[in-house]
Amino acid sequence: MKTALRMMTLAAMAFIGTTAGAGTLSVQVSDSSGKPLADVVVVADPDAGAPVPKYLKPAEIEQRGQKFLPLVSVIQTGSRISFPNNDRVKHHIYSFSPAKKFDQKLYSGVAAAPQVFDKAGIVVLGCNIHDSMIAYVKVVDSPYFAKTDAAGVARIELPGAGKYAVSAWHYNMIGMAGVQPVEIKGDAPAALSFKLAQKPVAADAAVVY
Repeated sequence: MKTALRMMTLAAMAFIGTTAGAGTLSVQVSDSSGKPLADVVVVADPDAGAPVPKYLKPAEIEQRGQKFLPLVSVIQTGSRISFPNNDRVKHHIYSFSPAKKFDQKLYSGVAAAPQVFDKAGIVVLGCNIHDSMIAYVKVVDSPYFAKTDAAGVARIELPGAGKYAVSAWHYNMIGMAGVQPVEIKGDAPAALSFKLAQKPVAADAAVVY
């Protein structure tokens, strides 16, 4: 009985040790009129000199209904993305973006090999067969990132006390977003807000998204 109790106590202490000091950063993003923006990539970069761990989680962008899903993805530099084609028609996907150039010829199913995104930047995906298909990949060096939900809110779990530079990016924004500093103190939550001016939406934008 004492042994079992001791093991439970040690397990609880280990759990507390792994979570103590973790802080949640909540970021609210809206357009210039105050309307919440979804699919905004929010990134927290540790202060210079702070360790930047690698959490290379594979991602997936499927093709369904002649669309890329999701429209926006964010991954850490060095991660892989798979591109399964779940349509009945073949697709020919490509990117001409400096951060990642590739060309995958006509295929269906899961025949296309995963692509490694080893350079930070913005990658725009297209299809040579269906011009209306488009998607965006934001490749970042930091492992601390999130996308905003329908309410324009992104939440990032940070590993404890420290200073971070927080940025926000949206595929339809005008110019560059400002970078805001934030300091995490222990496990206390922190909050920031961004307003991102948007380009006018074209009348035929529905066929793109």
